[in-house]
Amino acid sequence: MTTGVALVDDQALLRATFRLLIDSTTDLAVVGEAANGHEALTLVRRTKPDVVLMDIRMPECDGIEATRQISASEDLNHVRVIMLTTFETDELIMDALRAGASGYLGKGVGPQALLDAIRSVAAGESLLSPTATRLLVSRVLAQPRVTTASTPAALADLTAREREVLTLVGSGLSNDDIAKRLFISPATAKTHINRTMAKLHARDRAQLVIFAYETGLITPGQH
Repeated sequence: MTTGVALVDDQALLRATFRLLIDSTTDLAVVGEAANGHEALTLVRRTKPDVVLMDIRMPECDGIEATRQISASEDLNHVRVIMLTTFETDELIMDALRAGASGYLGKGVGPQALLDAIRSVAAGESLLSPTATRLLVSRVLAQPRVTTASTPAALADLTAREREVLTLVGSGLSNDDIAKRLFISPATAKTHINRTMAKLHARDRAQLVIFAYETGLITPGQH
């Protein structure tokens, strides 16, 4: 099956470059382009792509707000967003992940890395390796914690084992690492993670990291 990709960036030259690269493959295809967040929402609702390459900084409506609206739409639940940025600041990265992005890439990313990222996210993974997750945790721990009224209730729905798994995911452990830590098989660890994601309505691992931080499961010293 072909993975549909939407390109959202206010730079026409960059969109053209990405289109040429993506359309040169046999398993990926560009379904449309947009120059700002408002156009992106119209495009995504019309074409329902598998993956959106979304610039963070754009006029009228930025990529973070567009991503937030995409993530909030039930009929777009399958759409995954990769944020593109020139300035990889901690604040922008956190805002993007909180908005529902599955990961982020610098605009200077290499051709093969970009294609691999699209395929990875389309498969339901995030662009946060265990190492990147640990760095993210370090970053968010230095920021004021943000909670919502629904956060404690959502955490209460998890079993003791699922809370344990969530904490380990938030600490940057891979499935194999979690399996070894809990003396279970990698398949069982993956099952616990999938169930936790379903209960928390998390799109991917990146969202679990954010949730673990916001609920206080991750504290200084754990990462």
